[in-house]
Amino acid sequence: MQLRIESLSKTYPNGTRALDNVSLTIDPGMFGLLGPNGAGKSTLMRILATLQEPDAGRVQLGDIDVLRDKEAVRRTLGYLPQEFGVYPKVSAEDLLDHFAVLKGITRRDERQRLVTALLEQTNLQRDRAKQLGGFSGGMRQRFGIAVALLGNPRLIIVDEPTAGLDPEERVRFLNLLAELGQNSIVILSTHIVDDVTELCSRVAIIDRGQIRLQDDPQAAVTRLHGRIWRRVVRRDELAGQQAQFNVLSTKLLAGRTVVRVLADERPAAGYELAEPGLEDVYFAAMRDARSPVVAPPSADVVSPAPAFGPAAGGGGDV
Repeated sequence: MQLRIESLSKTYPNGTRALDNVSLTIDPGMFGLLGPNGAGKSTLMRILATLQEPDAGRVQLGDIDVLRDKEAVRRTLGYLPQEFGVYPKVSAEDLLDHFAVLKGITRRDERQRLVTALLEQTNLQRDRAKQLGGFSGGMRQRFGIAVALLGNPRLIIVDEPTAGLDPEERVRFLNLLAELGQNSIVILSTHIVDDVTELCSRVAIIDRGQIRLQDDPQAAVTRLHGRIWRRVVRRDELAGQQAQFNVLSTKLLAGRTVVRVLADERPAAGYELAEPGLEDVYFAAMRDARSPVVAPPSADVVSPAPAFGPAAGGGGDV
């Protein structure tokens, strides 16, 4: 089974071009959709989840036309949006049972087996009788995944799933997603580079509604070996470095500034080779000559970087 997205475009009434001729091919496994806030990620996820209509384009999930046969898609879809509401005074077990009824699972014994299995899979079995209002952020996210897994979906979409989670909950949640990716297409939409680095065998970088790069994350990093240079400079030297070199990113360190530059050879005395990472790929792909890049949370400051994919254009998400 394969998800094929062809020439998808969406412009909102206010003129914002959220998607601009987006095409992607996604195989089973974990697929990362990486980009800053406003890049078009959530618009794309809502279209794939049949919650929004594009202006143009096609989407095919196996033999299902996603845009024309929405009911067929919903029968095999699991969707965890960035924000979702729960009834705070209802237990996890009761609400999951309710959602199973809505999913068409009417036999009580079948629902009971399914609810128990999903609560165990998401490590919520011990909290099954606890009211959802008392759940932590990570527990709520895992409950959301339990709901999304009802009906054994072939396509699972999770939108910014680790935002706001503490480190322990984040690791637990990412491990769960990795397990799910063994049997389904799992699309992880995020602006957090580390989430994609740790999980995904394929990644697409989107900005201003356009795909800048689609690649294997490790292959993309490998292509930057020998081309990333690092130097610690005084803050009053930064502007000169940015004017002279292709600065990918800058980060404050103990009152001084660490500069990372993309160059085929040593940019100047004082620069040393640095080990590249997916964050460098991200910054390089996000470069736009007309405006600065928006940094992911792991970077403090960022400046324009050289192009690493198709030219940018269009608007942001709404």
